[in-house]
Amino acid sequence: MTSLAKSLTKVFSLSAVALTLITNVTPVLAHDDAYLDTLKSANGGQLRMAGIYHFELVMVKDSKEVKDNQILVYVTDHGGTKITTTGATATATILAGKVKTTANLVADGENRLKGVAKYASGADAKVVLSVNMAGKSTEQARFTPFTLPKDEHVDHKH
Repeated sequence: MTSLAKSLTKVFSLSAVALTLITNVTPVLAHDDAYLDTLKSANGGQLRMAGIYHFELVMVKDSKEVKDNQILVYVTDHGGTKITTTGATATATILAGKVKTTANLVADGENRLKGVAKYASGADAKVVLSVNMAGKSTEQARFTPFTLPKDEHVDHKH
């Protein structure tokens, strides 16, 4: 192989590696939790990504007391296309202060899972969602449903 051929082979190899790195890294950065918190969700909940899915967790926002409240999860793909929840089940584990409760969610409508749990709408609440879509492996996502994302312009001076 001539030195020109070796140089061209090296350039093409490095270009292929660079292209692979660019295309593999960009989608991951585009869908982190901070990015998803900047998006307006279809149903007013918090968005998270797990595997091929986007999960939107919708909880009662004005429950001052711990009581039975509804939990909804909407399932879409990364493009926002609804994914059927027929045959799917989920578990939402809610941690708020020292209180831990679990809700079982079942398919309810085209792309929705529904359940009930005892919780109050506190800013310290965290939710771990485990979803079993029919015939698929379990996906898990973590939410802070009552924490509003920080507006980056609040501390910014023009």
